[in-house]
Amino acid sequence: MAPLIKELERRPEQFEASVVATGQHREMLAQVLDSFEIIPAHDLDIMRHGQTLADITTRVLNGMTELLRLERPSAVLVHGDTTTAMAAAMAAFYEEIPIGHVEAGLRTYNTREPFPEEFNRQCIGSMASYHFAPTALAEKNLLDEHKDPDRIIVTGNTAIDALALTLHDAYSTPDLDWVCDDRLILVTCHRRENLGENMRAIFTALRRIVTDYPDTKVIYPVHLNPRIQQKAKDILGDSDRVRLIDPLAVIDFHNYMNRAYLILTDSGGVQEEAPSMGKPVLVARNVTERPEGVDAGTLKIAGVAEEGVYASIAELLDDSALYERMAGAKNPYGDGHASERIADFLWKTLSITCSG
Repeated sequence: MAPLIKELERRPEQFEASVVATGQHREMLAQVLDSFEIIPAHDLDIMRHGQTLADITTRVLNGMTELLRLERPSAVLVHGDTTTAMAAAMAAFYEEIPIGHVEAGLRTYNTREPFPEEFNRQCIGSMASYHFAPTALAEKNLLDEHKDPDRIIVTGNTAIDALALTLHDAYSTPDLDWVCDDRLILVTCHRRENLGENMRAIFTALRRIVTDYPDTKVIYPVHLNPRIQQKAKDILGDSDRVRLIDPLAVIDFHNYMNRAYLILTDSGGVQEEAPSMGKPVLVARNVTERPEGVDAGTLKIAGVAEEGVYASIAELLDDSALYERMAGAKNPYGDGHASERIADFLWKTLSITCSG
């Protein structure tokens, strides 16, 4: 959302943007806000130890409802598929305020994969007034669900816009110096459906890779979830070819991606960002809501079984022709101008609505 916020701020004659932070994952949030020099107007401060999805939903719903009754905005913009976005959209829906859904139309049509994200994005889609679809396939999903075609616009993904603000040629850190001339495998792994046995299998495959391929190293910025932290330490913590590090600020993470040889991830946004840098992406999930990347050749589903993950990584390490095909495939997720398109659409549409 950061590039879109900055784009709205660049147009003070058109928009007054009021940023609401929920306060979930406080440390990670602070990194992003600092990186993009964003100061929220409101902070719901919802984070509690051991909170559940129901806790997040109710606290965001109540907090946003109070704010919306106070401010009465012309529209509420939410991004993607988080529980925060779903609850904020619900608050706006109840208050009869138009909702703009950024990154709309992604679907697996399996509400258990990813969980709860697939439910969240379908739920937001059912309430949204404006659908900002990143790709033509996302647009098709929305049209197949009988959304108003005049309320859908294909924009590309705002995540690609962010790269222009974050990548630096001279970027360096001690971690990247440690990699030296080895091939870096950058890892993210945090999905709820991967907690437990799936995560054990993924980490074990990585352990075998760095043993079998002595010219590889792994850097894994570990999510703050204590269950993930412990599992990573148990399986990968004593390997001298693996570095488990704290979560990275967005500028750092983008530059680590830019240095990587390949990326193994169960994240959504990484699947869109990495191909812009020419980095093959292996998806540690059984299904992705971003099949455009698979079709384009920038992504490959590696699954969550140990042998499948190991074989997918090994194939890219062994087969230079395959690697070059994936690295050179065209990114289908945008050209870096999504935020401008969204702002243009909002100005035209909201101006007509307000004048009417």
